[in-house]
Amino acid sequence: MSGESRRAITADIVFDGAVAHRNAAVIVEGGDIAGVLPPGDLPQSVSVERLPAGIWLAPGFIDVQVNGGGDVLFNDSPTPDAIRAIAAAHRHFGTTSLLPTFITDSPAKMAAAVDAAEQLIGLDPCILGIHLEGPFLSPQKPGVHAPEYIRQPDDADVALLTRKRKGAMLVTLAPEEVPAGFVRRLTGAGIRVSLGHSMATYEQSRAAIAEGMTGFTHLFNAMRPLASRDPGPIAAALECPDVWFGMIVDGFHVDPAVLRIALRGLAKPMLVTDAMPPVGGTRAEFTLYGETIRVSGGKQCTREDGVLAGSVLDMAAAVRNCVRLIGMPLETALRLASIHPAAFLGLDRRLGRLARGYRADMVALDPDKIEVVRSWVAGASTIDYAAQS
Repeated sequence: MSGESRRAITADIVFDGAVAHRNAAVIVEGGDIAGVLPPGDLPQSVSVERLPAGIWLAPGFIDVQVNGGGDVLFNDSPTPDAIRAIAAAHRHFGTTSLLPTFITDSPAKMAAAVDAAEQLIGLDPCILGIHLEGPFLSPQKPGVHAPEYIRQPDDADVALLTRKRKGAMLVTLAPEEVPAGFVRRLTGAGIRVSLGHSMATYEQSRAAIAEGMTGFTHLFNAMRPLASRDPGPIAAALECPDVWFGMIVDGFHVDPAVLRIALRGLAKPMLVTDAMPPVGGTRAEFTLYGETIRVSGGKQCTREDGVLAGSVLDMAAAVRNCVRLIGMPLETALRLASIHPAAFLGLDRRLGRLARGYRADMVALDPDKIEVVRSWVAGASTIDYAAQS
């Protein structure tokens, strides 16, 4: 590719996912990053765009748990168009790639959701695959999932999940509710398996980890609690350095003090939103399983009986809350939103960093307000949000 086809974006701080470079430039070549270097080392033939003073350039955010956005719920419309609409809503908050998340529902709708996500792999760089949260969950920990759809897997499910695919697949399940060897069968097919909505004991959780399970979905929420003589899945997660756990840092799902304790464990944290349709949308309520879910106080999605139903969190807010509620350094919070989820999905050689050979997924953010002002997906700039505010 010729020098004229390259371009550079310079910023006061370029955080590459590991190191914060002062007064640096990111060279973009097509949809990829060709290098990070001082502006003075740029070839004269490269066109240069300078970001406003004080703005950071950082890796784009990756969200592995997105139920909806832009007034669209994936379960209501398991189609490629719905996925695109959800992804477009989340790009406004710096999410440059995601797993659309389909929660417990009928087998036919689950198959449609898998097909819809697979159709977009290679066509829309924002879509990495699919997250199936359920239906193989514990009836004792359904959360907002419809109990009538919770079930154990059958042969048709195995065929659907393990068939050849192009995108990533994450399955949240309760290991105590599936047949022996089921977790190993999924992980052997390249599927990421995560414990969630589960009453698994400590021993059952450890057995699932031994079969290749590497994730814990929204740790603490909808799972057997940690107790002095009943450590359960939380202890199994936090003492294992080879697993990842999702954090919904909205100040409601888990108290910040509890999250600070979890961060002292050996497991690797990553930010997730568990977002619902109001994120990036215009309506403060939506319907789930025929029931009205309302946003209360602009901060929580709840059913009429008070049960939490996902969140109205976006990834920029999650990063901001890590800094302001937990006291986490901004660089650490940015890693939890980028390279950590990329590594969980096995995509950390392509996503989550600003380095040569990585896809040019980037966010420009105000480090004081911790707000995204612009983003790029595979080198293509999205809307300049600050100009529209």
